[in-house]
This record gives sequence, C-alpha cells and structure tokens, in this order.
Amino acid sequence: MSLFISRPLPDAVLDRARARFDTTIRSDTTGMTEDEMVASLRDYDLVLPTLGDLYSAEVFAKAGSIRAKLLANFGVGYNHIDVEAAKAHGIVVSNTPGAVTDATADTAMTLILMTARRAGEGERMVRAGAWEGWHPTQMLGMHVTGKTVGIIGMGRIGQAIARRCHFGFGMNVVFYNRSAKQVDFPANQLDSLQEVAANCDILIIATPGGAETRHLIGTDTFAAMQPHALVINIARGEVIDETALIAALDADEIGGAGLDVYEFEPAVPETLINRENVTLLPHLGTATLEVRTEMGMLAMENLERFSRGEPLLTPV
Repeated sequence: MSLFISRPLPDAVLDRARARFDTTIRSDTTGMTEDEMVASLRDYDLVLPTLGDLYSAEVFAKAGSIRAKLLANFGVGYNHIDVEAAKAHGIVVSNTPGAVTDATADTAMTLILMTARRAGEGERMVRAGAWEGWHPTQMLGMHVTGKTVGIIGMGRIGQAIARRCHFGFGMNVVFYNRSAKQVDFPANQLDSLQEVAANCDILIIATPGGAETRHLIGTDTFAAMQPHALVINIARGEVIDETALIAALDADEIGGAGLDVYEFEPAVPETLINRENVTLLPHLGTATLEVRTEMGMLAMENLERFSRGEPLLTPV
C-alpha cells in the first residue's frame, strides 16, 4: 500500500515506514496547503498527517474520488481533522495518545517555573548585559511550593501535571472536569471552571481542542482569577481567547501567563511578545526525540494493523 507522510519524522519512524509501505515523505515542515491535502487523499492509500494539516469537510469534498482509507494522525489532538467528514467519505482516523502524556506534563512544569520565577525575563537581562549583580529584592517572583494549582481538564495529561505539582512541590490541587473524576492522589473537584479559577494561584489548561472548548477560557475566567495568579496553556491555542487574555494582562487582572500554544499559531501577538510577565514557547510540548519517535511508532502500528485488516490500537 502507498503511504504519504506530511512532515519529516524521526529516522527510526521513517525507516519503519519505508520497510513496510511504498512511502512518500513531504520535506516541508509547515502545514500542507489545500491542494496538497486534496492530492494526498486522491493519490495514496494511507496518509500520516499532523497538526496544521487542516483536513476540513471542504477538503474532503474537493477531493472527489478519494483513494485514502486511513488518516493516522501524528499527535493526540485531532481537531485539525473533521472526523465526521472523514468517516462520511469512508476514511478512518487514528491518533497517538499516551505517548505524549509525560512530555506535555513536563512542559507544563517548565512554564510554571519559568513564569513564576521570572526565568525568561532574567535570562534576557543577562544576555543583554543588563544584570548589575545579586541583591535581596532582585526579580522577586512567586514561590511555587505549597501553592494551589487549578487544572482544567483532568484527563491523562491533567493528572500527570497534578501529580507533579502535588508530590513534587507540595501543592494543593483543585480541578474542573466535565464529568466526575476519581483520582489516586489528593485533589478536589470543584463545580465550575470559574470556581477553580478563583481558588488557585496557578491555572493550567489541559483540555482537548475543538469546537466544544474554543474560547473556554475568556473574560469571565480571567475576572475570577486572583491578581497574582498565573495561567498556563499546554492544550490548544484556541482554548484561550487571546484577546481576552491580553486585556486581562493589560488590566493587571492576572499576574502572568505561560504559553506553549497560540490561537492563530504560529502567529503570536506582538503585545504578548513584548510582555515580560509572559513566557512564550514554540509548541515544545512533546519535543523530545524519544517521545516523537514513540508517537511515530504508534502511528505506524495503526497503519500496519490497518493494512493487515486488524483493529487499530487507537482509533478516533
């Protein structure tokens, strides 16, 4: 069977793909154009897309006679694929959950510590030659140990973050989840997102992306937060209303933000770039060789199982 891979992947994954399939690898690192996506559906049996490859209902309709039977998405999030439209055209969709959990949780901790302790600001000061030496009141930040962390979305990643916060930093954990959730560590589920926002020092967004969570975090949430509190987003950029975030920062309604994802990625508002109390990362959530290889291998397992007529490991 023929396989189209939309971006360069770790060598071990590509070696496995070439050994099993008639494989074409797109060398560009940016998201595919509509014409490229249409061609992938028409010309290949299998497609391995990833974030930024926007397989909308319009793309499926434009493709007309579709050859592809599986989109094996590289990534746990699949809100860039219209799954219902894919199914309507006889295409199965899979993703790569599990492999991303620990790496994404680690990135959340990186953003918490960088933002609370003003690490990005301090590094910029040193690199600019502006540091004049240690003194007792220099760059005082937030002490993380013992604070209350609020987590929105208590799935695999939310729980991994909560464990790190509680067991690693002695933090109290409160959370909001759409359904009741039992966890194996001390944590209190509160009745609303706003209640969590009002009762935490650090608010972490760990929900899936998609239409149901678009702008879930907006003006009401920021108004509920304490003036010193930080918001951390390792989910999807569109979960936070960036305009509302900027307004809250400008009005000193919140203490700062740590962002790994953006509403109109890769575009980042200049007002966020210019703020010292905002930590900005270039979507590093799962960016380790081990994790990206594991993600690719899970995608390959789904592709190989499909080619043999076996059930997928992680169908959407």
